[in-house]
Amino acid sequence: MSDLPRITVLGVGADGLPDLAVRRLRAAEVVVGGARHLAMVPDDVSAERVPWPSPLRAGLPALLERYAGRDVVALASGDPMMSGIGTTLVELLGADAVRIEPAVSSVALARARMGWSSESSAVVTVVGRDPHAVLRELAPGRRVLVLSSDADTPATLAGLLVEQGYADSAMAVLGDLGAAGESRVDATAANWVGPASALNVVALDLRGPVVGSWVAGLPDDVFEHDGQLTKRDLRASALARLAPQPGQLLWDVGAGAGSVGVEWLRAHPTCEALAVEQDQERADRVGRNAARLGVPHLQVVRGRAPDALADLAAPDAVFVGGGATAPGLLDLCRDRLRPGGRLVVHGVTLETEALLAAAYAEHGGELTRLAVEQAAPIGSFTGWSPARTVTQWTWSKP
Repeated sequence: MSDLPRITVLGVGADGLPDLAVRRLRAAEVVVGGARHLAMVPDDVSAERVPWPSPLRAGLPALLERYAGRDVVALASGDPMMSGIGTTLVELLGADAVRIEPAVSSVALARARMGWSSESSAVVTVVGRDPHAVLRELAPGRRVLVLSSDADTPATLAGLLVEQGYADSAMAVLGDLGAAGESRVDATAANWVGPASALNVVALDLRGPVVGSWVAGLPDDVFEHDGQLTKRDLRASALARLAPQPGQLLWDVGAGAGSVGVEWLRAHPTCEALAVEQDQERADRVGRNAARLGVPHLQVVRGRAPDALADLAAPDAVFVGGGATAPGLLDLCRDRLRPGGRLVVHGVTLETEALLAAAYAEHGGELTRLAVEQAAPIGSFTGWSPARTVTQWTWSKP
C-alpha cells in the first residue's frame, strides 16, 4: 500500500471546526468523514466530500486507492487516536503516511468536568463494542469513564451495574462536551431514568462489593459450569506459567467453562484469547461467562482439537486443560507457538501423565504434580478432602 495517499486527520470538537481546521480544508482536494462532520464543512470549501465506507475497515483500502496522490483530509471526533479512525489509518498506512491534528478529547473534557486525574480513573470505550467490557473494571471506589455508543448506553450500563451488585454506583452522564449545549445528568445506577444526549461520556464512581481480581484465581463459583472447570488453585498455577502479556494471544484448548481464557483476558485489556470447545452447550456457556466477567471479546471456536486449530492465528501461549492425548495435539501446539511462547498442559489420567512424562523427557520444561485438599466435614469432625491430583507440564519455545 506504499502508493496510497498521505492523509491529514483533523480532530473536531463538539463546538465545531476551528478556524485553523477550516483553512486546512480549503486547501484540501478531498474531505472524508461521517455525515455529522461533513455537514460542518463550509460551503466555500471546494474539496470533494466523501463519506466513510460501510463496513469501515473492509472498505477503507479501496477508498484510499481511489484517491491516491491527492490531498486528503479526514474529519474525526476529538482525539482521532483514542478509539478513533486515526488508529485504523495508522495501522493501514503506517505512522509516516498519516498526520494527526487532534482536538481536545472527550475524555480530557470529562476528567476536567469531574475533577478526576488521569492517574485516578480508567477509560473504557463501548463505541461499536459490547458494553459488558465495563464489568472488567468493577472494584469498590474505582472511577471509570465510559465512551458511549449512543443515547441508550447509560441505561444499558445502569442495568449491568445493578445486576452485579453495583446499584449504588454514581453515574454522571456528560453530554455534548465542549459544545454550547453541554449537559450533565447525575444519578445512581439504581435510579437512572435519563435522558441522555446521543454524544455522551458516562463517568462512573463505582460502589459495590469485591467481585473478582485481576490476579489469577477467581473463585470457582463466579463461573457457570457443568463440572468441566479448571479449579481455582490449578487455574492460578497455570496462568502464572502462561504469563499473560499485553496484546498476546492465548489458545484455551478444551475450554470447558472458559475460565482460563477469561482470566487471561482480565489480565490486560489488550490480551486476546480463543476458546476451543467442541460441545455447543459448553461453548455457549463460555460466552456467557466471558460477558459477565467483563471480557466479551473472548472468541469461541467450535470444534475438536487438533483439527479445529488448523486455521487459527499463531498463539503466544497455549493451555490444554483436557484431551491432551488426542493424536498430534501437543506437537501441533508446540509447532504453532510463536518464539518465546508458553505451553501449559494439565492431565489427571495415567495415560495423560505418561504422555506428559514422555514430553518432558524429550523436550524439557517443567513437570509438576499438583495436589489440592480442602477441609470438609467427616461426621462431627473436620478432615481433608483431596481433589484429583493434576500433572502439569510447562514448556517454553526458544
